[in-house]
Amino acid sequence: MRTYEYGNLDAQTVLIQPVDDHELPLMEKEWQEIRNLTDKDVLLIAVKVNSWNDDLSPWEAPAVFGKDGFGGRAEKMLEIIRQLCQENSNSYYLGGYSLAGLFALWAGYQVQFAGIAAASPSMWFPGFTDYMEQNSPLTDNIYLSLGDKEEKARNKNMSTVGDCMRQGFKKLQEDGINCTLEWNQGNHFHEPEKRMAKAFAWAVKY
Repeated sequence: MRTYEYGNLDAQTVLIQPVDDHELPLMEKEWQEIRNLTDKDVLLIAVKVNSWNDDLSPWEAPAVFGKDGFGGRAEKMLEIIRQLCQENSNSYYLGGYSLAGLFALWAGYQVQFAGIAAASPSMWFPGFTDYMEQNSPLTDNIYLSLGDKEEKARNKNMSTVGDCMRQGFKKLQEDGINCTLEWNQGNHFHEPEKRMAKAFAWAVKY
C-alpha cells in the first residue's frame, strides 16, 4: 500500500492514518490544522487503503447500506501498519475517520500504541460494542468523537451510532483508560480533516 508523508521525516512522534481517495486531497489541510493545534514536532503518515470495507473491518459482516459487505481483513492491514512502527525510540499514534476510526480503535486492543485517535468511528459496526464489552484495550490513551447529527441518520443501522458510542465510552472508562468523548457539530461528513486534527492533537499530549 502506498504511503504519503507530511512533516518532519525524523520526528519521533509519528501519526499514522489509513485513508481513501476522498481523504487524500484533505491531508495537507489536516496537517496544517495539526500544526496549529500542537507545537510538537510530528510526522503524519497517510496509508492509502485499497479496499475500504474489507481492509478496515475487524471481521466479516453483511452490508448495512448499498451492496458492499465487509471482508474482515483488518488483521492484514494492522500488519502493514506495524511495519511502519519499527523505530523503538519513536512514539506511534494510530488514528482514522469513519470506518478507519473503528479500525484504529480495534487496533488499540491488539497493539499498545501511544494513543488512538478515532474521529467519528463507525461504532454501529455489527458486534463491535459486544467486542468492547468482552475485552480491554492495550492502548491507554484513546480519543473518541462524533458529530451531534450522526445518530439522526435515516439508515437504521447507522442511527445506532450515538448509543453505541456512549456504551463504548463508558466501557473504556470502566477499564481505566485515559479517554475522552467529544461531540462535534454537524453530520458525519462535516469537516473531517478538522475533526482528525483535533483527535491527533489530543492524543499526542500523552
